[in-house]
Amino acid sequence: MSLLVGTIVEGTVTSITNFGAFIELSGGVTGLVHISEVADAYVKDVNDYLKVKDKVKVKVINIDVKGKVGLSIKQANPSSVGSPSRTGGFRKERPKVKFNKETFEDKLAKFMKESDEKQLEFRKSTDAKRGGRGSSR
Repeated sequence: MSLLVGTIVEGTVTSITNFGAFIELSGGVTGLVHISEVADAYVKDVNDYLKVKDKVKVKVINIDVKGKVGLSIKQANPSSVGSPSRTGGFRKERPKVKFNKETFEDKLAKFMKESDEKQLEFRKSTDAKRGGRGSSR
């Protein structure tokens, strides 16, 4: 069976590393699912998601000139909400951003107040180290 980029096939997990999992496809071809392509959520340890001899559906995302096959589990299971990204996967919708209605003048006044407080605190700490305001060195 010849593999084409974009096809979804089934394979068996043969080994797990700290950077991903090797999947054996039909025809004896082995490909790699990188840790970033295992699940939509952050994956710290691949062993939390896959075990050796698991049957998984994978999508062929690239085939190297040297014959290395790049696979993706998360792109093969488009359970994410959102629209397809350029690579064919699905991107999560971003939450709506609430804008602060503070005016520039309000922000500037707040900054100046905080800055003055910090400067006053700094002066107090340095004056205390010198022994007061009018002391000589």
